[in-house]
Amino acid sequence: MLLPHDYPERVYAGVLGKMIGVYLGRPFEGWSYEQILAQLGEIRYYVHERYDVPLRNHTLVVTDDDLSGTFAFLRALEDYDYPALIEPAQIGQTWLNYILPLRTILWWGGVGNSTEHTAYLNLRDGITAPTSGSIAQNGKVIAEQIGSQIFIDGWAMVAPGDPERAVDLARRAASVSHDGEAIYGAQALAAMESLAFIENDLSKLLDVATRFIPRDSVIARLYTDLREWHARDGDWRRTRERIVATYGYDRYGGNCHMVPNHALILLGLLYAADDFQQAMTIVNTSGWDTDCNAGNLGCLLGIRGGLPALETGPDWRTPMADRLLLPTTDGGRCVTDSLTESFYVVNAGRRLAGLEPLVPKGGARFHFELPGALQGFQPEESIASHGVVTLENVMGHSRKGSRSLAIHYKQLAPGREARVATATFIPPGTPDMGVYELLASPTLYPGQTVRAWLSADQRSRGAITVALSLRMYGANDTPVTITAPAVTLAPGAGLELVWRIPELYGAPIIDIGLSLSSTARADGSIYLDALGWDGTPHTTFGRPPGGGTMWRRAWIDAIDQFDPMWPEAFRIVQNRGPGLLIQGSREWTNYRVRAAITPHLAQAAGIAARVQGLCRYYGLTLQQGGTVRLVKLRDGETLLAEVPFPWEWGQTYQLQLEVAGSTLRAWVHQEGAPLDEQQPLLTYTDLDHPLTGGAAAFVVHSGCLAADAMHIEPLPDTR
Repeated sequence: MLLPHDYPERVYAGVLGKMIGVYLGRPFEGWSYEQILAQLGEIRYYVHERYDVPLRNHTLVVTDDDLSGTFAFLRALEDYDYPALIEPAQIGQTWLNYILPLRTILWWGGVGNSTEHTAYLNLRDGITAPTSGSIAQNGKVIAEQIGSQIFIDGWAMVAPGDPERAVDLARRAASVSHDGEAIYGAQALAAMESLAFIENDLSKLLDVATRFIPRDSVIARLYTDLREWHARDGDWRRTRERIVATYGYDRYGGNCHMVPNHALILLGLLYAADDFQQAMTIVNTSGWDTDCNAGNLGCLLGIRGGLPALETGPDWRTPMADRLLLPTTDGGRCVTDSLTESFYVVNAGRRLAGLEPLVPKGGARFHFELPGALQGFQPEESIASHGVVTLENVMGHSRKGSRSLAIHYKQLAPGREARVATATFIPPGTPDMGVYELLASPTLYPGQTVRAWLSADQRSRGAITVALSLRMYGANDTPVTITAPAVTLAPGAGLELVWRIPELYGAPIIDIGLSLSSTARADGSIYLDALGWDGTPHTTFGRPPGGGTMWRRAWIDAIDQFDPMWPEAFRIVQNRGPGLLIQGSREWTNYRVRAAITPHLAQAAGIAARVQGLCRYYGLTLQQGGTVRLVKLRDGETLLAEVPFPWEWGQTYQLQLEVAGSTLRAWVHQEGAPLDEQQPLLTYTDLDHPLTGGAAAFVVHSGCLAADAMHIEPLPDTR
């Protein structure tokens, strides 16, 4: 598979287009055409700040199934080592791994009512894909709802210019939860998105949409009708009326059928031509499943026209600043940005094409390597800093790349400090996201080393003082700023800032950025080439001084109860089966996790390392019956090692698990007993698709576990 020369930029434009569509259409999702016109008028731009309408929340960047499912389910490729033909059952297993039941990604409307909820319960009951989403299993109405389409864009973007492969991937992914016309609609969209990487002609895109689906399908007939109506009507409003009469909700059962909504995507595509804003106006004003339809159409138009397609109308991008929330059980990937996720998609496509991944600027987390990218960086507003700083992605000023983030400042003077930062966790004031809960772990931790390369424009007037700084949740969740030692940056100079994050005793880090000040008035620009961090955390998780609740929200609580009133920092309960309390990210590789745990009436209790979701981790557990087990979860549980160890409910035991390369070492002893670091209780070398990185967790199976702290340390040879 030959990749287009501008593949990364096209993917980035597609991701941005999808985000714009979702953020634009989300506030009035489910409204009718008449209701939208009466309360909002034709949709020309974001309406989230229109307080005179009953919007679900008044923030632009929201959690949404369209975004979370699109990027989470694509991780099946990485988790299964980028197979030439990924199986539906493997994608179904990815659902079970990354979805937190009743809380993330899906609309949890109940069996027989929500297609995705129904399919998820089938998967949980051992009914594998594609049976889990089939008409035979769930009935025609449930199987043909819209969900297969809203999650499909990523599968097209990893097959650029290869619609046949994109269609095959779309079928496999869609069949986890859908069947029939729902799969055909997803395939038609995937075919157009794939071809749009190399073909701009709309007629050819429309032709390919139905090439790989049955000619007698409703979706195929829909394309024929819409193209004829478009040629005849000359007005999208008239054609919309025909859609309502011929393919409307009254003709298709369920809550949100594929056919009517696919018709609106096609309506916007036909009538808007290359005008992104007009496409968004048509597809959103037309109503029904607005965020889904606008997200799919936005992605297609972004791929087709690249970044310039998003710039012909109003400024869609600056209000977003690339910010993206993807809550899953992989907590370290929840607070992210569109450029990061775009390169993830690009590298998945490169791996499928047999190419090495791209690692801009040596793998820096924030590298700004495509036009307009802000990667979540925004000025921190206060009375003293208002209007001091503006941000812009510019060419040049980079040691290892081609672009950088320009930080323009004016009237920087004593008493007028400024700060720019990007989120590493849930920001203060984030509203309740409603049905799609915002879960996240921080991405940055104590013990890790932050590095940033800066240079100052030689035309700047006056030197400024610059320092790395972070905000954390302090007492009662009050944000507290911690600043590294500052340096002076003169016009034309460049330097690297390096800062090892200090211990914060369990308080989550909100954001990371730069603080700017000056001893005299200064005007000019500095350029942030790249910012990132490395190393394994060296920290203790517990109840931080000053209380608050955000430290608890830093844990992905895949358990039945994690209540705050107990004397221990952690008292967790799982009534049936296994439950995990997870914190960390997949970038953690070689480390030691240890904790003193007290199991109460538990079938099993312990700790886990390299956690990559609910179904992928290494666990060290005290097992009912008087044994200690070292297990691996990856498509089921594998017992790696087990030894007798008499233990009792209500007693406290020290557990320690080390993961270094493919070697695992584990210690267990009763609290107060000496620990021999040279003599682990269990040792195992995993050479069968080892898990190479991931978070840490408490694990409890059918019972209760209590603990006051968890300690994370880099191993001596990786510190």
